Amino acid sequence: MTERLSPLELMTRLISFPTVSRDSNLPLVDWVEDYLAGHGITAHRFYNEEQGKAAIFAHVGPETEGGVVLSGHTDVVPVDGQPWASDPWTVTERDGKYFGRGTCDMKGFDALALWALVEARYRDIDRPLQIALSFDEEVGCTGAPPMIERILQTLPRASAVIVGEPSMMEAVTGHKGGQGFMVDVWGHEVHSSIAYRGVSAIMEAAKIIDWANQVNAEEAAKTPSEMAAVFDPPYTSVHVGTIEGGTAANITAKHCRFDLGFRAVPTDDQAAWRKRMMDKIAEVEAGMKAVHPDARIDVAARFDVPGLKPEDQGEAEALVRAITGDNATHVVSYGTEAGQFQHRGYSSVVCGPGNIAQAHQPDEFITVEQFNQGHGFMERLLERL
Repeated sequence: MTERLSPLELMTRLISFPTVSRDSNLPLVDWVEDYLAGHGITAHRFYNEEQGKAAIFAHVGPETEGGVVLSGHTDVVPVDGQPWASDPWTVTERDGKYFGRGTCDMKGFDALALWALVEARYRDIDRPLQIALSFDEEVGCTGAPPMIERILQTLPRASAVIVGEPSMMEAVTGHKGGQGFMVDVWGHEVHSSIAYRGVSAIMEAAKIIDWANQVNAEEAAKTPSEMAAVFDPPYTSVHVGTIEGGTAANITAKHCRFDLGFRAVPTDDQAAWRKRMMDKIAEVEAGMKAVHPDARIDVAARFDVPGLKPEDQGEAEALVRAITGDNATHVVSYGTEAGQFQHRGYSSVVCGPGNIAQAHQPDEFITVEQFNQGHGFMERLLERL
């Protein structure tokens, strides 16, 4: 029998695997599978063969429906160029904090979930406990949907999902959805002294980017709906984060590339927002082609994450509130995999240790107090199971 590791020991092991989204997570998945097997727990995988990555999930307790899923992700963001005071791949304790990449987002929760699953194996639980650890959450939550489909095909259907993103152990019952697109604008090069004969990809891209500014101003000026009012900002927002293009100062740009994304209130129709964007792009493209027929705009979807809608008497919310005693309303403007679980019919809530402000930062940390609070949460969850 494998030794039963403590939550801190488990977090230390998980942090030691540098599972940056651009790299494979298979060494971590291999270790988790072996650790669970050592305790008589059969783990299952969903592979992305092309990327060399896998999600891993498992079930403990009676082979019946109605269990609880503890959901986390295995990938982390890069540490490149960040000024760390200690090794980001080694958990270091100082000043009442555990430092390391992923301690907060979200291998701290993953460790607690693994601890709870193994403990459940040795306790007489009447209700099943499941774990689901995905990949590529940090690049648009792209690894969770196929994992969820495989879980539905493989395990008894659970009735509540707790996604352990850092929420200071508060019950987050709603979050915005997200869509991301890469936009490539292709113009026609001429000397800038006769720019009217060419098509500047940069200047045409600027029309779409300015449209994003106009949309944000229009949405901000509206009276928010009851759902939107609880978010910050209280509307669906549009954002451009990166842009590149052009050849020289005296040539109309042949190419310009930028990303454009939406953070949508969960009751908004994300397909309608995509159409609104595409209508504007078609308008700009038509003007370009009127100057030169080869000019065009290409759009590639990068991610599409549904929002998490507050549920009416949701089981996941009720469970977390009963354990934490938290009865306040909490929503966030970033996306999580909770919306994807809810989209597939699971009652879902976000609740995990740590402060989201620490995520992705140099010297990322989770406080010892928050980690211990997460441990206490898992103990009380096991008692209820």
